Amino acid sequence: MKFELDTYHRNTPEQELLDDLIRVSKELSKDKVTIDEYNERGKFHSTTLTRRFGNWFDTLKKAGLEKTRNLNLTDEDLFGNIENVWIRLGRQPKYNEMLAPLSKYSAGTYEKRYGTWRGALQQFVEYVNKIDEPGATIISETSTGATQRHKTKRDINWRLRFLVMRRDNFKCVACGRSPATNPEVVLHVDHMLAWDKGGETIYENLQVLCSVCNIGKSNLDFREE
Repeated sequence: MKFELDTYHRNTPEQELLDDLIRVSKELSKDKVTIDEYNERGKFHSTTLTRRFGNWFDTLKKAGLEKTRNLNLTDEDLFGNIENVWIRLGRQPKYNEMLAPLSKYSAGTYEKRYGTWRGALQQFVEYVNKIDEPGATIISETSTGATQRHKTKRDINWRLRFLVMRRDNFKCVACGRSPATNPEVVLHVDHMLAWDKGGETIYENLQVLCSVCNIGKSNLDFREE
């Protein structure tokens, strides 16, 4: 077996580094490139560029690109991403799994915000488990023209969706399929008693169905079948 050293990039001309970053931006058809996007597509590693130009924002400026906006991400953005990855895996994601295309943001992004990856997961769980105050009564109109009085909105927020997904083991309760074993499976959270029939958007009235089973169910009540 023959061993070879990795290519040494310290003496690479600055313009060659910048040209490669610009190439990646054109491939993505974007006027800004994140560190993760560059590491996935670039000829060099992002640290090679940041050592040369100071930091990633300065590197982007040198290349005539716009700043990325990861520093302005909200907790909702970051936690929503964890939720998506958790659902796709069917379990708690690991540090080295927070990579594109599975994750929009790297584990390093979470470390910068929450100190450690473990700390980010703890904040996520605390946020998901936080109880919201009940809202006012909502008057809605069904497809038949009748009105219904609801105490909850029809839309399911991602926190409640995640709690239901976790309870149902990230699987369709009808057919048992899961994205963890088949990436083509898309999971929905469905009202057991349809909203049009007076069903509320509450934990006890929600269930996980794959897209195929959910389309087949339509607005039927599983308890009637």
